[in-house]
Amino acid sequence: MDHPAIGRELRARRTAAGRTVASVAADAGLSVPYIANLENGRGNPTTTALTRLAEALGMRLVVTLEPADGSRPDAPSAPVPVPSSLVRLGRTARFRDVVGVVAATSDLDADELAARLVAGLAAIARALGKDVAEADWWRLLDALVLVAAHPAVS
Repeated sequence: MDHPAIGRELRARRTAAGRTVASVAADAGLSVPYIANLENGRGNPTTTALTRLAEALGMRLVVTLEPADGSRPDAPSAPVPVPSSLVRLGRTARFRDVVGVVAATSDLDADELAARLVAGLAAIARALGKDVAEADWWRLLDALVLVAAHPAVS
């Protein structure tokens, strides 16, 4: 994983957890500028720093080696950048409530669902080629709640 991809993954996970850079920095024992630089694809993180960041986010660091040409048929795609409007949305209590409802009705882990949801919404914004407005994020999330809580009978 290259440095920008690490940063995008950190931001996605932090956003999904509804955390600020400052709260993660405090828990990881790292500076706010250090984490902000990593999230923006700058810096050269050590495995120790990444381990501390992972732990602060309730995760664990896993390092994988792969062929230099990057050929791995089962390799996941690189994380998509998280738009600023989605970062703000992920910090709201309403977002955590929506994730809780969908997780409960779908028998899923709320934290993992939040991370997947942020990644999926970021991919939608990328496909549209623009930063989606907060009201539009809520429309998408409301639709997701309807689907999760009231699935169509086939």
